[in-house]
Amino acid sequence: MDKRVAGAEAAIANIKDGATILLGGFGLCGIPENLIAALRKKGTKDLTLVSNNAGIDDFGIGLLLQSKQVKKMIASYVGENKTFEQLAMKKEIEVELNPQGTLAERIRCGGAGIPAFFTPTGYGTLAAEGKEVRDFNGRPHVLVPSLRGDFAFIKAHKGDRWGNLVFRKTARNYNAIMATAANYCIAEVEEIVELGQLDPDCIHTPGIFVDAIFQGTNYVKRIERRTVRKR
Repeated sequence: MDKRVAGAEAAIANIKDGATILLGGFGLCGIPENLIAALRKKGTKDLTLVSNNAGIDDFGIGLLLQSKQVKKMIASYVGENKTFEQLAMKKEIEVELNPQGTLAERIRCGGAGIPAFFTPTGYGTLAAEGKEVRDFNGRPHVLVPSLRGDFAFIKAHKGDRWGNLVFRKTARNYNAIMATAANYCIAEVEEIVELGQLDPDCIHTPGIFVDAIFQGTNYVKRIERRTVRKR
């Protein structure tokens, strides 16, 4: 069994217009840089993207927003991207904002086969309009549907040809849960190692969740806001 593909362009060859894609990362940490660049080059449009954020104007998901390939954005935080703001104000993109924890749980449930869950977050706000509400232990909860994608774009530190993945520190973020919640998961990794080199007890995402894997190149690993201590 060998899930390796030649590169990002080969990995996304079957993605059609209108697809829903889960993109790992938190801010610019742990984002699938090669896959995003390949998707922009391919020109696939009318996409629904699910991500913690919308990247920045000239990097990450921001590149797909610039080229107007995104029809809908499902995210938690979008405040670093002026391009996104302009598209939203002109109603050129559909926006669905989720509380951070709710977004994470929607994806986790999508991967676990749980169709919906109750949460107290959002009760009494616009986010609860039209949704079922029930009381648990005297507190109202809102019924929220789970979330899955046609594809997941995952960035990992190391992987093997079976698709087993290891993430590096905070770059694990949304990547691990998104790998479980898509019909087809593509992983780009910084290093592909031989079978047996990954300690089984240290594998974060088993290869059963991964459909394609390749070794990425030319990682920039941008930082959104570089902050240093005043001397």
